[in-house]
Amino acid sequence: MRVMRYWLLLVAAMFTIAGCKKQPGSSSEILIGEFDSLSGSTAVFGQGTHNGIVLAVEQINAAGGVLGKPVRVIAEDDRGNQDEAVSVVKKLIDRDNVLAVLGEVASTRSLAGGGVCEQAHVPMISPSSTNPDVTKNRNYVFRVCFTDDFQGSVGAQFAIRKGWKRVAIFSCANSDYSKKLSYFFKESFAKSGQIVAEETYRDSDKDFMAQLTHIQSQNPDAVYLPGYYSEVDLILRQARNNLGFKAPFFGGDGWDGATLDANSEGCFFTNHYSPEDPRPSVQAFIAAYKAKYGQIPDAFGITGYDAARVLCDAIRRAGSTDRDAIRDAIASTKDFPGAGGSITIDANHNAKKPIAILEIRGGKTHLADMIQPE
Repeated sequence: MRVMRYWLLLVAAMFTIAGCKKQPGSSSEILIGEFDSLSGSTAVFGQGTHNGIVLAVEQINAAGGVLGKPVRVIAEDDRGNQDEAVSVVKKLIDRDNVLAVLGEVASTRSLAGGGVCEQAHVPMISPSSTNPDVTKNRNYVFRVCFTDDFQGSVGAQFAIRKGWKRVAIFSCANSDYSKKLSYFFKESFAKSGQIVAEETYRDSDKDFMAQLTHIQSQNPDAVYLPGYYSEVDLILRQARNNLGFKAPFFGGDGWDGATLDANSEGCFFTNHYSPEDPRPSVQAFIAAYKAKYGQIPDAFGITGYDAARVLCDAIRRAGSTDRDAIRDAIASTKDFPGAGGSITIDANHNAKKPIAILEIRGGKTHLADMIQPE
């Protein structure tokens, strides 16, 4: 009888503990999680995103918060590592009990962290992961940026307009972002031009001479380089200084943060925004960001800012801290006045957004064109 009484008390205690488990949103704050590469090889992306999120939350709290509560962001550094992204997202959900998650910039890490959110039924918004697979077949994962099928197509159309009929592709073999963007570029460009060489590298590589030598031997009109800024800097330096390779390079939004010097002069890349965009919403954001941080924001500052605002607006419209209600409100977002443009979330959980084409000239980026989605 004593043994039975012991087990009955133990089971009752377990149910009591389970019943007392803190529910999301039950505190006096609206808790939101963020995972980004605040350090590591893509730290520029993560830091810019974080700055935009912090600015948005400060403005939201100054206006009264959400549901009568202040918003607090718990930020975690995944150090640019896919496994670490999984760990920190689990921590945000299981230990911190956040209502929803913002992140990541890199598609590989958004795919990893998004899988955790999907399994836990926690809404997630990626500010700037462009690989279509990030939201594909996922009910709880969204984005507020364009996707690579659009970005790759725009890059191909731009190359054709420039008269580049023979193009080489140099992509990163272990990056979901780079592989998918190069795929969509090739699919579109091959209809009107010729791919004269295809080479790959890994994001840990430091020596690109063998691949660049082969590409140069094919005498391309230009080279499509869908990589991240840290890799772009090394590749351009070796191409220009070691080989005297003069052909223009161009790429996607991963170039944001690249060194703007003689090596990148005359190069182009597609991006989420341009500081030269005259729209009032863009210029108002730039002014607020500059007042807080003392510098012009990069593209990830504006996508982080808009992601945080879209999420807080969804929580407000849901009128609840129930995660499923928040998910439904994000999915129904329509004509939200984002700093980077009006945001409507489509059936695939993606936002239709314009793309800026930037030219690197005189140590600065200049808006060459703004392409609207179809």
